[in-house]
Amino acid sequence: MNKSFASLLTGCLLSSSVFAADVQVDAAHARATAPGQPNSAVFMQLTNTGNDTAITGASSSAAKVAELHTHMHDQGVMRMRRIDAIELPAAKAVTLQPGGLHIMLIGLDAPLQAGSHIDLTLEFADGTSEQFEVPVKQVMPAGMQHGKGMQH
Repeated sequence: MNKSFASLLTGCLLSSSVFAADVQVDAAHARATAPGQPNSAVFMQLTNTGNDTAITGASSSAAKVAELHTHMHDQGVMRMRRIDAIELPAAKAVTLQPGGLHIMLIGLDAPLQAGSHIDLTLEFADGTSEQFEVPVKQVMPAGMQHGKGMQH
């Protein structure tokens, strides 16, 4: 297979949907980081076409730890919190996005550069898992668009 065709095929696969059991993953991407920044996050759209399930864990070779997180109001301040699962109700879409549910990558082995890719494995409540590649993109942190910060 010639190199340009292989690159085109890889690009098409990375931009299309990934299916894990009855869960469709769309628009997955990791946030690019500045040098020395130890953490990042992964966002995506998940659509469950089967029975109720949940993501119960995640991992990536790009980080020492991957955790499921959400944001919660705590005494008037938005704070990130680790959660045990991201529920995926049957016939529903769930969005992992800045300021909401997301997968936190903690202890990055190297900065995540826009245009590169990382591996990500999602673990599901039924014991199955699915690994796929996630493109790294430049993403504004939640709240920063309007000059607001976030406390972790």
